[in-house]
Amino acid sequence: MGCGGVVTAEPEELERPAPALQIPEEEPLQRSDRPEQEAAAAAESAASGCCPCVIRNENPEAKKKASCPGLGLFYTLLSAFLFSVASLLVKKIQDIHSAEISAFRCVFQMLLVLPCLIYKKTGFVGPKGKRIFLFLRGVFGSTAMILLYYAFQLMPIADATVITFTSPVFTSFFAWIYLKEKYSLWDLLFTIFAIAGVVLIARPPFLFGSSTAGMEENYSYHLRGALAAVGSAIFSALTLVILRKVGKSVHYFLNIWYYVVIGLLESIIVLFVVDEWHLPHCGLDRLFLVLIGLFGLGGQIFLTKAVQVEKAGPVAIMKTMDVVFAFVLQIIFLNKIPTWWTVSGALCVVASSSGAVIRNWCENSQAK
Repeated sequence: MGCGGVVTAEPEELERPAPALQIPEEEPLQRSDRPEQEAAAAAESAASGCCPCVIRNENPEAKKKASCPGLGLFYTLLSAFLFSVASLLVKKIQDIHSAEISAFRCVFQMLLVLPCLIYKKTGFVGPKGKRIFLFLRGVFGSTAMILLYYAFQLMPIADATVITFTSPVFTSFFAWIYLKEKYSLWDLLFTIFAIAGVVLIARPPFLFGSSTAGMEENYSYHLRGALAAVGSAIFSALTLVILRKVGKSVHYFLNIWYYVVIGLLESIIVLFVVDEWHLPHCGLDRLFLVLIGLFGLGGQIFLTKAVQVEKAGPVAIMKTMDVVFAFVLQIIFLNKIPTWWTVSGALCVVASSSGAVIRNWCENSQAK
């Protein structure tokens, strides 16, 4: 589903992203400097199958309206569907650790990005003063992806998808701390709403009793999955803050390169530590691994097209269809009916993330 979240400025790296802001490094880091292409993310993500990322739109034509009304929203809808299908496939591969799925995804993307780096002649290490930020971007992004896949395997995909949509509120908080951006009372209110939604989905026993209705196996699995999803949202938010810090001084292909290389190394290390490496079975497992990469890439492409032909605000709102598709696919293919707790939590989280996006969009429009 993606790295989960809401659309920002660079889909090649994130399946489920949070709102991101692309600012050249030499300019002041203020809300009024945000480009029109800013949007809230979500999960690559991931994530659905993907770790959330930022899309930089360097084409000046991106500010023009779509020649076909609604085309950008259609691209967003198609992107959300592909990310959701990728998340479903992650759920179906139960015998392979989430870190191994992440490793296969990184290899797949690496094979696609390498020729682009060579063609663009951007190099493989980046500017000297930016390498530490690129390294951190790779660590945070790959960690978010592994945690997202782990959450999908331990809890219903709808629950995990909804929780990863809290990434925008974490982004605002970290941007306030590290980038000295404004953090208003509205941001605090959206954060409280998002946390309330997570609590409704996680359903801690000291508040909701010992009922396990709607959970995968037992409460221990459900809680671990919920914590992994929250962790994925936090690391996705940190990734976006790093990308804001880097600004436009680094080509987005190089950003993806660090993400997949460090992600592959991190996945291998995790697999050695947990001793969970297994050769995928012939048949469906291997097919699903390939399809996860293909659907994730397709979702990123359509997300890029969406922000090129449509304003960021409508795209970010339409991105919440990730949650709807997650519910539908879970009911149809996994035969799991979401509980009212999950639905209530989803309403809180979607309202929170959408409210944050709409508010930022309105502020940017007024500033211009």
